[in-house]
Amino acid sequence: MTQPAKEEPIVTIELDGKRATLLGTAHVSRASADKVRQMLATGEYDAVAVELCPSRHRSIVQPDSLAKMDLLDMLRNGKTSMVAANLALGAYQQRLAEQFGIEPGAEMRAAIESASERHLSVLLLDRDIGVTLKRIYRGIPWWHRIRLVAGLFASVISSDKISEEEIERLKDGDILETAFSEFAARERDLYRPLIDERDRYMAARLLDGLKNGEQKNLLAVVGAGHLNGMKRHLEEQRSLPVESLKDNIRQLETVPPAGKFLKILPWAIAALIVTGFVAGFLQSPSLGWHMVGDWVLITGGLAAFGGLIALAHPLTIVTAFLAAPITTLHPMIGVGMVTAPVELFIRKPTVGDFSALRHDTANLKGWWKNRVARILLVFTLTTFGAAAGTYLAGFRIFGRLTGN
Repeated sequence: MTQPAKEEPIVTIELDGKRATLLGTAHVSRASADKVRQMLATGEYDAVAVELCPSRHRSIVQPDSLAKMDLLDMLRNGKTSMVAANLALGAYQQRLAEQFGIEPGAEMRAAIESASERHLSVLLLDRDIGVTLKRIYRGIPWWHRIRLVAGLFASVISSDKISEEEIERLKDGDILETAFSEFAARERDLYRPLIDERDRYMAARLLDGLKNGEQKNLLAVVGAGHLNGMKRHLEEQRSLPVESLKDNIRQLETVPPAGKFLKILPWAIAALIVTGFVAGFLQSPSLGWHMVGDWVLITGGLAAFGGLIALAHPLTIVTAFLAAPITTLHPMIGVGMVTAPVELFIRKPTVGDFSALRHDTANLKGWWKNRVARILLVFTLTTFGAAAGTYLAGFRIFGRLTGN
């Protein structure tokens, strides 16, 4: 392998008479998009690979895919948090792109469109964004998760301007790394799934494509921040048989199971609360009913407060108050699973809400303005409110039992 001068971020690999040229790009840059078109216009390449997963590729080739999103299915299958995270990342990229007058992922779009014009096959290199986010989430302690989510959404609503020259000079790897840059540089548990694992995954996908495909000369368009890592992993994996490459890919696509402690904890808390109620009624019915009242007021009140912050419909807020005391005692049912469908039923999103979703979520007010985004807020904030209420009410109950 060779790597030309630093100012031209290109890496080449030759394997069994085939060649892959890796072009490093900045994902919000006119120059990068122009470079992609220029290289493909030469006619030298018979295939294109892009740093996209199927869902991100679909958002480019089918920009109206959000309008076809089934919100009820999303709520039933527990996809709400993942959709919210994807929107936050997309909003951050949209905000950057609007500063420079260029569409998000313009160089990827240029690669896909140029490949289509020349009837070239397109290989998707990147791991599904949902898998990456889940592996990040499962790989760090719970207290880091809170800081990570807060940092992500803070980056979304930040009003700091970034010059195009800075973007071009820094050649950031991609939107994930840009959004998490404050953490990735100093936390190994975050760096591994966010950058190193994806470098290894994309290298394996590229080698697998070269060994199995008929193309002789392939152009791979990836974030420049991935070039060094991919180069290293390409060297390490190039001699592996195809089946070993596929094993590596499957391993990196696997989401680690939640820790046993985190699985047991909600049930243990619910059992402790019920035990507290029983102990209270055994001491005296009056004490027991006071404890039940505390539970209803605190869990219901904080869940309703979350709905109020989300500017939910009054009936949704009442639903949050009534549902939280029950759902908090059943770990398999969150209050957001009740409040979000109610909000959806009362305030049905319009086609315009879906169409404007990416644009609206690029600013803080838009999350409350757009009905689709507000449903996500209702789900999230009522859930957080009920969770906080569970702990506060639990301490209150056992304080009554001990006479404190």
